[in-house]
Amino acid sequence: MKIFGFGKRSGGDWRAFLDAAPVGLFETVADGKFTYANARFAEMLGRPHAEILGGLRLADILDEPPANGRPGDVFAEPDRLSGETRLRRLSGPPVLVSIELTREHDILRGVVRDAGREREMAAALQRGERTFRRFFDNAPVGIALIDSHGRLTETNASFRRLAGVEREDAIGRGLGEFVAAEDRNNLIDRIRTLAANSAGRDAPDRIVLRLATRAGKEIDVAIFARPLDETAGPDGAIIVHLLDMTEQKRLETQFAQSQKMQAVGQLAGGVAHDFNNLLTAMIGFCDLLLLRHQPGDSSFADIMQIRQNANRAANLVRQLLAFSRQQTLQPKVLDVTEVLTELSHLLRRLIGAAIELKVVHARDPWLLRVDQGQLEQVIINLAVNARDAMGKGGVLTIRTSNAARTAPERHGDEEIPAGDYVRIDVEDTGTGIAADILSRIFEPFFSTKAVGSGTGLGLSTVYGIVRQTGGFVLVDSIVGKGSTFTLLLPRFVGPAPGEADSAVQARRRDLTGAGTVLLVEDEDAVRLFGARALRNKGYKVVEAKTGDAALDIVRDMGMEIDLMITDVVMPQMDGTTLIREARKLFPEMKIVCISGYAEEQFRQNLEGFENVHFLPKPFSLDQLAAKAKEAMRPPT
Repeated sequence: MKIFGFGKRSGGDWRAFLDAAPVGLFETVADGKFTYANARFAEMLGRPHAEILGGLRLADILDEPPANGRPGDVFAEPDRLSGETRLRRLSGPPVLVSIELTREHDILRGVVRDAGREREMAAALQRGERTFRRFFDNAPVGIALIDSHGRLTETNASFRRLAGVEREDAIGRGLGEFVAAEDRNNLIDRIRTLAANSAGRDAPDRIVLRLATRAGKEIDVAIFARPLDETAGPDGAIIVHLLDMTEQKRLETQFAQSQKMQAVGQLAGGVAHDFNNLLTAMIGFCDLLLLRHQPGDSSFADIMQIRQNANRAANLVRQLLAFSRQQTLQPKVLDVTEVLTELSHLLRRLIGAAIELKVVHARDPWLLRVDQGQLEQVIINLAVNARDAMGKGGVLTIRTSNAARTAPERHGDEEIPAGDYVRIDVEDTGTGIAADILSRIFEPFFSTKAVGSGTGLGLSTVYGIVRQTGGFVLVDSIVGKGSTFTLLLPRFVGPAPGEADSAVQARRRDLTGAGTVLLVEDEDAVRLFGARALRNKGYKVVEAKTGDAALDIVRDMGMEIDLMITDVVMPQMDGTTLIREARKLFPEMKIVCISGYAEEQFRQNLEGFENVHFLPKPFSLDQLAAKAKEAMRPPT
């Protein structure tokens, strides 16, 4: 095979062309002397061009002479015309080269390439390919390459994980085979349009569709597409990125649910505030009537009926506030065993004879600091929910235990911090809860019961109360086998309840008092009842309908006012503003706030102010008198 002819037979143009070649070229005669060497070959040897052509032989530059001793043969095998060898340089280590030889009679011609550099380039290429493959396969988004016919020519691990297939099962198949049937129509046309619109843009458009996995599940994915080569035209290959939207969809649903909960909570809080004003007046005037109508009086039973129904209405309002997490709790240290022991008699009557109640108490349970009435309401709501799920009878088990969590844990959408919790499991053997509605059971007004059989507030009230106390509600359910609601309530670390509570109750038995009270309330009925109740207990009462009027009275009377009782929510100047202005004038003024909203709603606006008491609406005559006496008692 004649590759080239050198020496004097080659013209000057050809010599310049060969000198500029990126490979070494040489020619020898029969005795091995070089008759031609281009510039690249001289550079490889690190020798002057004149030296090479001045009598240097091929055998002189071989690092290992030929085994057959023939200086014209580079390799041991006579018929071998290519291979690798090392050439001696004028200085420095030998250079590894790859030589291809041709013979024409006694003339030997060679093409020499730097094998070391080629190996480095090949190794660098391999490293680059491995690096790219790692980036490609380990990318957190699915990546696929589709040809002009919409077939997959390459996929990464994330794509195969989303689709639930192996690589060999994906290559060659159409992308539409992995998409839900209703999203397949004109899929490739949509992707080509998307790729064309996304070319050259920083933020490409996307389409959202459902990916059908081999396991039968459907996953929402966002597809981004770009042409692999933007110069290839509309029929070129397209690279497609698939982003799993499952978590985003979950977060969007959760956010929408939280907004709905917040909106309904705000509505519930507003309605509850207005109802609490009405109920305060109803309960208060009943108490005033009961001062004149003792048991045995013909009107006593009627007044008590009104008062009891008002208290029932107050309990419904507390449910609304608990649901909206705006209720003022009155926590105290409790032993959960004692609470359940007292409650079990009521629960047995509540669930009926067809259901067996089992209460399993923990040994030495940790203490809780919660509102006892609210805790009882949570247990009752869960028991009623379990009863309705066991229409033909079953077993309701309430189990308590101590739960120490050393690390945060995730249960569904809830992340539970590390800490010590008192655990209460309410387990039934009922119908269970289907997976598709399990995530909705705490929604307000959501119910699977027949119309008229429930309000849909039972479980949402449970959720509101438990979360307000800093706890968590977890649910596990198997359709046909039953459900378990788990309450995790923070452990109370501190002294056990002693006789202090009894002492407080003893001090409150005498509710009479003396002094001047400024009563600020915009609701006429509440203000009228409060003023009469306090006067009956011995106080001098000055009334104000607005905050502005009350502040004028404070300026006029000054230190004559022993106690200011003010509503929090009032038009124009609200209660917190009134308190701040009054304390600027008289820093030692004693104050009681009354409100149908939670105490936390206004406490944050009164940071730095001490001795500000709180009385939640609705309240009775005795509760108002007791709070006034407590606030006016000198500090100990």
